[in-house]
Amino acid sequence: TLQWETLGKQFLEYEQVAPFLIPEDQQRRLLEFLPLFLKAWEQSAGVIVFPNIQLLASEVSKLLTKEIKRNLNGKPAEEARLALEQLLQQKGEAGDGHLLLKSVYLLSQTDLRTLWNIIGSGLPAALMQCLYLFFTVPLKKTSDDGETSEDDAQAQEMLVKIMLNMYKEEQGVEELLAADKLQSLIIATASLWDQCSQSWKVPTGRVLRTISKAQTRNSIVYLQAVDCIKIAIQNLFRLADTLPARDVCEAASIVLCFVKDSYPVSSALLTEFESNDGYQLLLKILLRCEGLQQNEGDPYLDEILDMLTCLTTCGKTELKVSGNIVHPQLPHFDFERTQSSGMTVKNLQPFQVLQSIFQRSNDQHLCGRILAAIGTIWAWDRVNFFLLEWTLQPINQFTDIIHFKPHPVQVQFFRLVESIVLDLSYVPHEILKKVQYLIKENTMPFCTLTALQCLLSMTQKDLLFSDIFRDSGLLGLLLALLRKEAKILRKSAGTHLPGLKEGTEKELNVVMLKMVAALTVRSVRNTVVLKDYGMVPYIKIFLDDECYRSATLSILEQLSVINYEEYMSIIIGALCSSTQWELHLKLDLLKSLLRILESPKSHSAFRSCSGFNGLLSLLSDMEGALQDPPSEQWTAVGQDCILELVFYTLQGIAAALHLDPVNSNFFQRNGLFEKMAEDLGSLGCFWTQGERQIPVSLEKKRTFAEFLDAAFCSSEPFPVWLKNCIWILNFLDRMVKGTLHQEIYFKEREPEMGEESRDDQEAPQAQEEHPTLFAVVNDNYGVSFYCRLEMRDCTIVHPGAVCVMVRLLPKLYKEGHAQLSQEIQCALVDHIQSLVKSEKSRQMMCESGLLSTIITSCQDAFCDDSHPLHLPLTRVFEKLASQAIEPHVLR
Repeated sequence: TLQWETLGKQFLEYEQVAPFLIPEDQQRRLLEFLPLFLKAWEQSAGVIVFPNIQLLASEVSKLLTKEIKRNLNGKPAEEARLALEQLLQQKGEAGDGHLLLKSVYLLSQTDLRTLWNIIGSGLPAALMQCLYLFFTVPLKKTSDDGETSEDDAQAQEMLVKIMLNMYKEEQGVEELLAADKLQSLIIATASLWDQCSQSWKVPTGRVLRTISKAQTRNSIVYLQAVDCIKIAIQNLFRLADTLPARDVCEAASIVLCFVKDSYPVSSALLTEFESNDGYQLLLKILLRCEGLQQNEGDPYLDEILDMLTCLTTCGKTELKVSGNIVHPQLPHFDFERTQSSGMTVKNLQPFQVLQSIFQRSNDQHLCGRILAAIGTIWAWDRVNFFLLEWTLQPINQFTDIIHFKPHPVQVQFFRLVESIVLDLSYVPHEILKKVQYLIKENTMPFCTLTALQCLLSMTQKDLLFSDIFRDSGLLGLLLALLRKEAKILRKSAGTHLPGLKEGTEKELNVVMLKMVAALTVRSVRNTVVLKDYGMVPYIKIFLDDECYRSATLSILEQLSVINYEEYMSIIIGALCSSTQWELHLKLDLLKSLLRILESPKSHSAFRSCSGFNGLLSLLSDMEGALQDPPSEQWTAVGQDCILELVFYTLQGIAAALHLDPVNSNFFQRNGLFEKMAEDLGSLGCFWTQGERQIPVSLEKKRTFAEFLDAAFCSSEPFPVWLKNCIWILNFLDRMVKGTLHQEIYFKEREPEMGEESRDDQEAPQAQEEHPTLFAVVNDNYGVSFYCRLEMRDCTIVHPGAVCVMVRLLPKLYKEGHAQLSQEIQCALVDHIQSLVKSEKSRQMMCESGLLSTIITSCQDAFCDDSHPLHLPLTRVFEKLASQAIEPHVLR
């Protein structure tokens, strides 16, 4: 502060004596003061506390202006440029110019009033003359001169910064009009770009863009009066044939800035640009940008495209168009109520340039930027889509040529088409007809695939498209194509024929199936069309290929709406005909079956199509699959996958029995519970040797619920065979209580490459929150098991499942694990005893034949007083016997 006070007094003295000094002495006193001022500024970290700073700025700026004019006066261009360079760059005793430049540089960054004083000194015009010379007159450097020195770069940076600060103010631009160098510099950029000083190209562009943003009505009149834009366009036409595309873009973007930025003040420069073939120039320049690397044209190519996009809204009058809205339309679409935001298209000429570029170029970057520009225009105002499409029809016309464009451009284009429906809620019928024709012709499979994916997204948005695409013939076209592919698949029968599709063509088949599935969802009429076309036998052929299966099952599930029997016949038939190793096919079929069995109307069709026997046959086919160690034929499959198949099979049976007395009676009457027990017992985890079990004394006794918890939620080691047995018993327990069909034990996941699945990340957290409710077992097949182990007190729904548990009771045994085997047996008997507490449950158990099942299945334990299971089994028997109605049952 003291230092600034001292400087203030010194400058006050200068003010007082200056009027009485000759100019040379004034200049000397001021130049002696400036080093002290700069030193104080450096020592105070750039903070200036100086009361007369405006006067100082004015004095220093006037002196710098005077020095610049003195060095330019009467000298040829190259000599004047060299003199300027020496003036502004030299330091030391001869470096007065550099001292003045640095002082103005610092003062121009203080406050607005100080900047106005600098502008009023005449410096703006003087520096513009400097910039013109630096840009247009490159110095001929000798080999000794080397690269641009640090002093050169520092002086350039300060000079440019001063100009940017001055010219961003309208007052600074107005000061330029006294000289002729502004229009001269603009024209020079358009004519001498290949001959100018390389190190001054970018700084000149920065300065001119800053001036462009601060244009005033007077500056626009000035530029128009000297035909600045007209001459610049003429020069750029000549450069466009010779200069590299990137350089032409850089030069043209500067001229275009003045046209675009001036429009909010006056339309004069835009009118001059348009009347002198400005748009034809831009079209010529942009088409030359084909083949540039994506980053090679940036930022100037993108800048031109952005400015062209902005010019579409530069017009005096609103476009008035009245299009014919073709119906049907989405329910919430109402064109009459579409409100304009003011950013509407008023000038079609710049858009025609964008449209012509897309039609004439196949360059990926160029075409992609055009499509992005169209999306931007639509985003400005919803009305713009209709204004453009009802006049120039860009999207309609682009559809005819899109298959010639690079793949990324095709993807981007169809996303744009998709947004018409998803964002604008409008159905463009004419465009959709052309897209459909594109699919029919299938000139380029990738384009056809992308187009069909676009229509698929639309179809999934609203049910209306199911009617539109049926009436347009698209559904029939897809069915015909799928029939042809199905015949090829059937003929191949697992072999690799030349006609088999791979890659993009196979993916196209997948999307065709998805599209048919989407068209039949909630559309009985479309499902009837599919059936009337005789497509059902062909559709089911796609089940064998995992790529096609999901969409195929979706189509077949829609078929069930009109004919449950046909659906059940196909699914049950496919399950029974599948080979022993097609586990994934079986799982997918079972999951589809479960979705349909949610409807009670499907249960009778399931029964009449031998659904129960079909599912039980799946269990029979897995004989020995859960042996420990696994047999050679089942090693590659993995026991977790087998266990999942067991679960879904039992879940399918439970779903068909749920709240269906006819099916329950059928299952009981035909001895299918006994068949289920036999098939489960042969899986390999249950004891089948038939040897007499040796009783052992139990050191501890756990409940069935504790066993479940210990097997899956604790660190206690459990043999694999016993875990598998407990899984199956848990499934049966859920079946007893009527909840198995609602349970979710297996969550499929398909993690991305290098990413963990969300299930993997969430499972440990779930385990921490509910340590007794969840157990997570990971396997190599991408499946996580979530076992809900809570033991709810539920009403018995399927007593036959208890008989299955009793039949498996003696088989819960393995040599070498006698004590553990007996412990789980006792736990299971106690659990069964807890199930028959109520009178109603005991009656249901008697009617299901549980008494005779105990006697026949557990005869050794029931008749041997010393057997550990004798007492608990006797208690269960006595409870049931007291409920028996007929005496012969008790005998």
